[in-house]
Amino acid sequence: MEMNDYLNKKEQICRKNDSIAPRLFEEYGVNLGLRDENGNGVLTGLTGISKIVSSRIEKGQKIPCDGQLWYRGYRVEDLIGGLSKDEYGFEKIAYLLLMGEMPGQEESREFSELIGQCRSLPTNFTRDVIMKAPSEDIMNSMTRSILTLASYDENAKDNSVHNSLRQCIQLIAEFPLLAVYSYNAYIHYEKQKSLVIHKPNPQLSTAENLLMLLRPDQSYTPIEAKTLDTALILHMEHGGGNNSTFTTRVVTSSGSDTYSTMAAAMSSLKGPKHGGANIKVMDMMEDIRQNVKDTEDRDELEAYLNKILEKDAFDHKGLIYGMGHAIYSVSDPRERIFKQYVEKLAAEKGREKDMRLYQSVEDLAPALIAGKRNRTRMVSPNVDFYSGFVYDMLGIPRELYTAIFAVARIVGWSAHRIEELICTDKIIRPAYMSVMEERK
Repeated sequence: MEMNDYLNKKEQICRKNDSIAPRLFEEYGVNLGLRDENGNGVLTGLTGISKIVSSRIEKGQKIPCDGQLWYRGYRVEDLIGGLSKDEYGFEKIAYLLLMGEMPGQEESREFSELIGQCRSLPTNFTRDVIMKAPSEDIMNSMTRSILTLASYDENAKDNSVHNSLRQCIQLIAEFPLLAVYSYNAYIHYEKQKSLVIHKPNPQLSTAENLLMLLRPDQSYTPIEAKTLDTALILHMEHGGGNNSTFTTRVVTSSGSDTYSTMAAAMSSLKGPKHGGANIKVMDMMEDIRQNVKDTEDRDELEAYLNKILEKDAFDHKGLIYGMGHAIYSVSDPRERIFKQYVEKLAAEKGREKDMRLYQSVEDLAPALIAGKRNRTRMVSPNVDFYSGFVYDMLGIPRELYTAIFAVARIVGWSAHRIEELICTDKIIRPAYMSVMEERK
């Protein structure tokens, strides 16, 4: 029997036997997605790494407020605002998240130098691992490389804090290489384009290296590098309750090694419900350009956004992508910060018309969504609303969008792995209630 014929028959059996009546989840008080009926995350742990604020309590009432994101006791806008005009902050703030305190000038210099020294791969690794079996799915290619790096580490299984910190720092430094080289292999072997591999420059920041490694001529402007540096900082960490960070802590709690833990986190991040939102925004915007004759005509644009919400346009899901967030309502602090850099980059690139389109959608969408959904909760743009636009202006291919997210989030994952190792030796083991019927 052909495999497809077999699966066509058996899929229906699986659907029948694996379906659980929705009423049972409510009857037994099961919080689907680890979220309660109000959408609040179920408390599963404690962390001192970061904090998200989206509301305040007044007279016993929960009042939505402008969102806040804190890294180790500092508001992220203060961290970014505290950088000088020409300063790249990724390494400095990575130190803060990993070590739990702000580095002094000498500590910051030492850490940046260490990252630069670690920004290399084992001899022939690029040829023997990355160039073999290239894929359009860069996240899969990176994950394979992460697991293979364990074979080059004599202390791969040592889960001491000392050794895990070493491994995490090395992976933070290596991630840009894994991402760009995986893309280079893909376009060479699968798209028949020229293969260009640049060596990293240990004197450059992570953002500068990313742009330099990706571009054949290795050139970039200060505004380009500063904008990408800001994007990396804003994507570095987000409160500990997101899917990939929880995965990091779950796998760490089992006693697994750093490489396996980060590979698991990568597998979580690559899911379109987690790390791929900015691609959906880009696709939606392209669809709007193709179907709205004059994108600067507010009435015409509003009519088309209504069609999207009514599932009559774009992907027929009824969603305006990049609008709304599981936690933030009044505003996403990352979007507020990022937008000013987006505007500067759009001006440099001559993309003001596109910027006006994004601004118009941002202005129109909240009221349209509220009207269609009869929602009292406010909706605002999230950081992914603009991040894809920025990557496009930087010439970063879509295949690398989620990989760039990973280049940033490896810092947060690393901080949570270290915190999990230090704070508890208990394996995370949730409970599932069986509703199985006994058979005789």
